[in-house]
Amino acid sequence: MAVKIGVLVGSLRKESYCKKLLKTLKKLAPGSIDLEYVEIGNLPMYNQDYDDEGNPPPEYTKFREDMKKYEGFLFITPEYNRTMPAVIKNALDVGSRPYGESIWDGKPGAVISVSPGALGGFGANHQIRQALVFLNVPTMQQPEAYIGNIADIMDESGNITNESTLDYLKNIMESFAAWVETNKKV
Repeated sequence: MAVKIGVLVGSLRKESYCKKLLKTLKKLAPGSIDLEYVEIGNLPMYNQDYDDEGNPPPEYTKFREDMKKYEGFLFITPEYNRTMPAVIKNALDVGSRPYGESIWDGKPGAVISVSPGALGGFGANHQIRQALVFLNVPTMQQPEAYIGNIADIMDESGNITNESTLDYLKNIMESFAAWVETNKKV
């Protein structure tokens, strides 16, 4: 049976390169992992008062409960102003609370960043990794996944057209599947 992986996408745009990339990754992923898109755009901004007062918004409760079914996480992100998108940071915060009940704890993860520019979202990738260290998410180190010039390697339908990029993405998915197997919680 395939391991369920929750995929959090940092771009909310309908025509997001990250969402289009997810379609390709689903095709390239080995059968041992099942990638499922997780909606994070509807989460209210994290406010600890909600948890402290025992009255979290229903979106927090649903998100936290839904995330428990995943045995690992993949973050696909753009870079905004050399940092991670607020929607990913917010999801990390909501999922990490209340204190001691983090949905992230001990579950393996990986980060793939994309950009129309040449740097491939390097800054966002590393900021997410930094947060994942604190959240105790064993994060795949290699291969690193920075996909630059994404607009140049996708057709109008969002398909990756560059063969070497497809090979690279397949390697990333195979490596991630092996990482998940090695690091999944028992």
